[in-house]
Amino acid sequence: MTEPSIDFSTAPDRYRHWQLNVHGSTATLTMAVDPESGLRDDYELKTNSYDLGVDIELNDAVQRLRFEHPTVKVVVVTSGLDKIFCAGANIQMLAGASHGHKVNFCKFTNETRNGIEDATANSRQTWIAAVNGTAAGGGYELALACDEILLIDDKSSAVSLPEIPLLAVLPGTGGLTRVVEKRLVRRDLADAFATRTEGLRGKTAIEWGLVDHIAPASAWDDLIAERTAARTADSDRPSKGVGIALRPLERTFTDEKLTYTSVTVSIDRSMGSATFTIRAPQGPEPTTGPTLVAAGADAWILRTVRELDDAILHLRFNETQIGTWVFRTEGDGDAVLQAEAVLGADADHWAVRETRLFWARTLERLDVSARSLVSVVDPGSCFVGTLAELVLVADRSFMLEGSWEDLEDPPPPATIRLTDASLGWYPMPNDLTRLRTRFWGRDDAYEKATLVVGQNLLAADATDAELVTFTPDDLDWEDELRITVEERNSFSPDALTGMEANYRFVGPETMKTKIFSRLSAWQNWIFQRPNAVGPDGALTRFGTGSRPDYDKNRV
Repeated sequence: MTEPSIDFSTAPDRYRHWQLNVHGSTATLTMAVDPESGLRDDYELKTNSYDLGVDIELNDAVQRLRFEHPTVKVVVVTSGLDKIFCAGANIQMLAGASHGHKVNFCKFTNETRNGIEDATANSRQTWIAAVNGTAAGGGYELALACDEILLIDDKSSAVSLPEIPLLAVLPGTGGLTRVVEKRLVRRDLADAFATRTEGLRGKTAIEWGLVDHIAPASAWDDLIAERTAARTADSDRPSKGVGIALRPLERTFTDEKLTYTSVTVSIDRSMGSATFTIRAPQGPEPTTGPTLVAAGADAWILRTVRELDDAILHLRFNETQIGTWVFRTEGDGDAVLQAEAVLGADADHWAVRETRLFWARTLERLDVSARSLVSVVDPGSCFVGTLAELVLVADRSFMLEGSWEDLEDPPPPATIRLTDASLGWYPMPNDLTRLRTRFWGRDDAYEKATLVVGQNLLAADATDAELVTFTPDDLDWEDELRITVEERNSFSPDALTGMEANYRFVGPETMKTKIFSRLSAWQNWIFQRPNAVGPDGALTRFGTGSRPDYDKNRV
């Protein structure tokens, strides 16, 4: 099955599945999925089931609530349908989707759920799920991403994770993990819950820890108001002020290039590679939170991360055979430092906080992308501060030793410069900085690297601090890069994905690494098993009235 080209750009006036209403310090996000507006035309999105298009709108709403509505302190997620909160991912969509689309869909949906949790934890914009009907599978997983779950006690509404008994797959957006890691449900109760098709209602759901509060229909609105007021009082978001409008990005897509204002992506199909080039700002940038708000979406530090995020998502879904992503930068490193300075100087301002968190989430998208990541540092580049994270995010990095000696007037040699950005602004899914992850278990090497923060490092310095992989001279430069990309393109993409995911996440395991490194890996495998997707598998036979026929061998 060939998936349609997917565009991640949307806005509230184009939503087909969500209604966003803001009332002072509270926003209500109502799910009312249009059954006829799926990304493909071979299924209907009945009973508030969702596909990627529904989640693209949800992701957009999460971002806009953070940037465009700084005074919103609580977001209530609820349903516009009677007796149904959300039926989860659409089964016919999953059954008819390519394997790659299913895996990318689960990953993007997980990232969106993580964004909701990040908003509660770090933006102090608390999300509350007002479950006013049945929440099954991904529907309950949406509720799990919220900080509180309210369930209407009407003798029929329930929460459930029925994927194992009904579909022979796992709750693919972190359901199993969030039940025990976040809700702290006992293992034996979690086991019983995840194998009980009908789920749990009311008082039992409270006793097992699956929801936080229940109320009958007569007291439902009062419960929502009570919990909203309580969480509003806990927030440090401003009570007044204007937001930053996230207007559509200026971009042009062709078969060989994605062109934004500060980011360009060139695609080489013969080599299976895409080269990202990020350009430094061209003039003065905001230095305080209020001036960042005034500059809005034109501020380089915000515009660039929006463009990078959009490009990553486009390539993930629409260019699945482009397996190697190469990162380059160009421009004045001092200009990057000046643009980044606001993120450290005014860190408590809401807009500065949101911009830093946006960079953290986008860099995490690279950490969990099933692509080989290569960074290239040569004369004229500006891997400084936040952009230096692209050297640390890479599976392999190259830095030119010296300059282009065959030129009549060679440019100055390349340098890289770490700042406080690498010391804590942008944690990976393992909750460590990329610098800590790089030197996991080697405290002396880490301390040595921190001593060069703030210095412009030549290739020899960067090698001594263990910040780059290879430093060829200009004679070997082109051949080294070409061989690396050609070699990557010749390997099994499955083996590379497994290798990279293993190497990237050292150290402590967190809920995120369990979801992306463990759950996603197993879900990837399970989605290929005949028990799920074969002609007699559960996804294929779901809704036909015919039971699946399982191969009973444990593998």
